[in-house]
Formats: sequence, structure tokens, C-alpha cells
Amino acid sequence: MKLHKLLFFVLIITIFSCETTKEKTDASTSEGIVTDNPFEFGVWISASKEKANDEYAKEFKKYKSAGIDEVLINTGTDPELLKRITPIATENGLKVHAWIMAMNRPGDSIAMQHPEWYAVSREGKSCYDTRPYVGYYQWLCPTREESRNHVLSLVEGLAKVDGIESVHLDYIRFSDIFLPIGLLPKYDLVQDEELPEFDFCYCDVCVSKFEKIHHKNPRNIENTDIDMEWKQFRLNAVRDVVNDAYEIVHKYNKNLTAAVFPYPEMADHMVRQRWDKWTINEVYPMIYHGFYNEEVDWVGFATKQGVDDVKDKGIGVNTGVFIPAFKSVDELKQAIHLAKDNGAKGVTFFDGPAITEEYLKAIKETKESLK
Repeated sequence: MKLHKLLFFVLIITIFSCETTKEKTDASTSEGIVTDNPFEFGVWISASKEKANDEYAKEFKKYKSAGIDEVLINTGTDPELLKRITPIATENGLKVHAWIMAMNRPGDSIAMQHPEWYAVSREGKSCYDTRPYVGYYQWLCPTREESRNHVLSLVEGLAKVDGIESVHLDYIRFSDIFLPIGLLPKYDLVQDEELPEFDFCYCDVCVSKFEKIHHKNPRNIENTDIDMEWKQFRLNAVRDVVNDAYEIVHKYNKNLTAAVFPYPEMADHMVRQRWDKWTINEVYPMIYHGFYNEEVDWVGFATKQGVDDVKDKGIGVNTGVFIPAFKSVDELKQAIHLAKDNGAKGVTFFDGPAITEEYLKAIKETKESLK
């Protein structure tokens, strides 16, 4: 009897010991899982074939030493130039994103052979030869199969390049129906309503496809400002290009990212862009407070708006800031903290050449303070 009691006691001790060990092991394993993603810094830059490799290496080292983690590189949609530059950036510890001007394709030699590919204003003028606002605004129609497939083929060409993190869509929208308020004086404009010369796209394909769905011709709509079906048709046209691009880049195990307007409701209003409805990995909202006559604290407000709109969609938000808009180093530091405190996963600076040595030092100091 005593022996049975002793064995029972030993068994209880063993079970308790095993459970305690398991709990410790589980706790140790749990503590070893890194759940706090680092707050990353990025910079938009433009590349040139004429620039030598050692110059790029020097530039990339400068960014890395300042705490910058990634470069978003505009190669003019040239995959060969991207292939040359990417290894230099990655060797210097930087992630690379292939930045492409998507629906706005100024000087595109292939597209220029097809005048019918271009977006048409409510006035009936084509971006092929009549550019809204500035000479480099040459917008393609996102609805027309040939023009959208051309853009998607350029996306695929960049996605094939080894070593990049993502294809980064820019100008993935319609032309500005409303400019940022701070830019209106530059163009001597008043935009209290949707003006026909800035309202796109009324090409034959858009009109025909819309008419088949909704049984009305958008050219005959008296007040397009409040016709939600017509507005939604164009939002969906952009969304569909993004979603197709997502499928393409993921075939090559790359991500899809995009530079977008400050937050979805604002982007919807200004440029027919509703990025909270997209299938995409990350967005880089261009929260350029100076363009909107806002103070630095607006960076936090606009960041939070976007983060809240996509919080259940798995879309990362990286706050984009415009370096020339800052009046001091302290303002730049404040903007970085505002972005982080309001849920951004990183902050990205526009653009590389605008970052002075003083600002590089401030970026480094801020990055170190976040560790």
C-alpha cells in the first residue's frame, strides 16, 4: 500500500514538473517571437543611365547611414536600368521598390503611336495633344483594354527584375479634378466645382461600357458632380487595373505598393482614387501638408484617416512627406513622430535630392530615438 502511494506521489510530481517545463518552454518560445515591426524610413529617387555605379553606391551609403531602409526608384520604366541599380542598393542594405508612372505616361513612345488610348475630357479633348495643367500630363484611359494592358505589361517587366521588393505604382488614378488648394494660385485657377476641362474620361470606350451597364450616356448627364454611378464606374476602372497588377507582380513573388493621395475619401474627391477598395500590399499616401495650406499636425490627422480606413484589410500605410514644405528640422522630426503615433508603419521622404545634410542628420537622430 505504501509502495502504491509512493508511486502515485512520484507520478503527480512528474506530471506537475512536465507541465511546468512545458509552460516555461511555451513562454520562452512566445517571448522569442518578434511581433513589433520596425518603423521604416524610405526615400523616392529618380535614376539615370548616365549616372555611374560608384555614384549610386555613394548615394545609397548616404541614405543607409542616415537610417533610411528603402529606396523607391523611378527608372523611367526601364527594367535594364533597374537590374543594374538594384544590386548596388541591396549591397548597401537598402530595399528596392520599382517606381512606375502608371496611368500618366508622358512621352511613352509606344502609347504615342495610339492616340485613341488617351483619356478624353468632358470638353471632348484628348490628353494625347491637350494636356491638363502641365505638359507632362498625358493620361491613358484605364478602361480601354489596349491602354490598360500596355500599363500592365510595363508592370510585369519591372516585376521580373530580381531583388526588388515591390512594383510601386504612381499616378494610378485619373487626372486631378481638383488641385490641392495650395497649388491653385500657381495656375490662376478657382475650382469650386468639377470643371469640364479637368473631368476625365469620356472616350468612346468609357461611354459605351458605362451605357451598357447603366443605360445612360455620361456625356448627356447634366450634373456629373452628383452622379454616383458615373463616379463609381471610374473608381472601379482604376481599381481593376490595380487588382490586375497585384496578380501579375505576385506571380513573380513581389509585392504591389502605390503612391496615393492623402486618405481614401480625399483621393476619391480629388482624383477618382479609392485606395481602401484595392487589392494591394502597401500604400504610401503623399501627405504633403504644404500643398493643402495645412500645418504639420495635419500629417498625423491624414495618416490616421488612412490607417483607420484600411485597418481590417491588411494594407500597410507608409506616410509620405514633402521635404521642401518643412520650415525646420524640428518640424520634420515632428512629422515623423506624428506618422508613427497615428499608425503608419513607416515614413517616406520626397525626394532624395531635397534631403540636405542637416535633414539627413535629423532623420538619423529620429530613427535612433525610435529604437
